[in-house]
Amino acid sequence: MRQRQGHTLAIGILVAALSVCYGCKELRVDTTSLLMPRFQKSEIYGFVAGLGTTFAAMPDLLAMLRQRSTGGMHPRMASILAVFQVVWIYYGLLINSRPVIAWNLLAVLINSCSVGAYFYFARREKSRTTPPIV
Repeated sequence: MRQRQGHTLAIGILVAALSVCYGCKELRVDTTSLLMPRFQKSEIYGFVAGLGTTFAAMPDLLAMLRQRSTGGMHPRMASILAVFQVVWIYYGLLINSRPVIAWNLLAVLINSCSVGAYFYFARREKSRTTPPIV
């Protein structure tokens, strides 16, 4: 039941975020300036700042993988973060900011892995504790 509520919440937030992105038709993304190889000083600071915030979720993911358990992990936070990081990626495209785009792409991947690992280990834990029906 709790997993279903988490899925419903994540899907609702994703639909709301996508509708906001698609509702802004007058906002155009200039991809040609994103592909230029020159970096500005502000982008270098952006990459350094993004390093810490992106990898903040990594210790929880690594601990869950090492322990092979969902103990202390709640997928709701990671799924909400992943959904809103998609909006950050869109924002980064709008303002032509490579650091915003790059770090949030990586953060979506990390948070999605955390949610996936949670559900994988939760299913394994549930199958171990469920007594066989005789």
